[in-house]
Amino acid sequence: MAGGKMKKEKPSHGASASKHYQGGVTFHKSKGQHILKNPLLVDSIVEKSGIKSTDVILEIGPGTGNLTKKLLEAGKSVIAVEVDPRMVLELQRRFQGTPLSNRLKVIQGDVLRCDLPYFDICVANIPYQISSPLTFKLLAHRPVFRCAVIMFQREFAMRLVAQPGDNLYCRLSVGKNNFRPPPKVDSSVVRIEPRKPLPPVNFKEWDGLVRLCFNRKNKTLGSIFRQKSVLSLLEKNYKTVQALQLSGPSGDAETEMDLTGFGDANEDQSMDLDDGRDDEMEVVDGNAGGEASDFKEKVLNILKQGNFEDKRSSKLTQVDFLYLLSLFNKDGIHFS
Repeated sequence: MAGGKMKKEKPSHGASASKHYQGGVTFHKSKGQHILKNPLLVDSIVEKSGIKSTDVILEIGPGTGNLTKKLLEAGKSVIAVEVDPRMVLELQRRFQGTPLSNRLKVIQGDVLRCDLPYFDICVANIPYQISSPLTFKLLAHRPVFRCAVIMFQREFAMRLVAQPGDNLYCRLSVGKNNFRPPPKVDSSVVRIEPRKPLPPVNFKEWDGLVRLCFNRKNKTLGSIFRQKSVLSLLEKNYKTVQALQLSGPSGDAETEMDLTGFGDANEDQSMDLDDGRDDEMEVVDGNAGGEASDFKEKVLNILKQGNFEDKRSSKLTQVDFLYLLSLFNKDGIHFS
């Protein structure tokens, strides 16, 4: 298991409890612990990772070490991040006294809160509920890694490889019977390779924009950017950036928007359930001072300038989002 809080649980009894053991460790399905048990699948993941003998490998959610062993045999070293202290002990016990032990470093902690070290390749079998935040964290990591091979819930994997308005493609499906205990959904192995060279965009800005847009991806952008909460967030950041720029050289300092609630980890569980209702009140024009109304007009003019007001995020390409971000930045509106 890679992320999330660990809570003490009362030991369970009965036949169901005995099904989910390996090396004397009980697996908790509620915490997303699904250990790969199929050796052919483990070998396939290692092969598709393209590991070199000089590679430093980051493994997220090593569990009891079935995949870890193969990674140690293929690469230079493995840094394993595991939140469950029971799994950490099992992992250390498994490799203690073996020739592989001096090439394994185990970090106990939540991968979403840990500072990740340098690595060439990431291999992960993760709890499904952290799919989205982990993917963004990896993509924001510097220096850029060569590739990541991650086991995702199939529906999330489909979202990663989808093209706007097209059928889904490049899916490597894995049956749920390859795990112990079997998850309730099937999985897909996805290989992620960062673009080289990287797109000319601030990743935090990009993350901020797409979070807002995909929070309700089937609504028009005009509707999303009319929401009171969105306008308030953008205006606050706009004023902060302006103040920093006026303060002199330190004006280049980066600010960060509080995007809590906009496309957070919960989206991995709810996926894209959009009931079509507007959850926020629009800002009323002509309020005290007119500042909110003026800023709203500024935002809507940017959308109109790029013909984005009536478009939906679900239909936009990466190029569209890059253009939209450039229009906002040109007018002094930033998302980080």
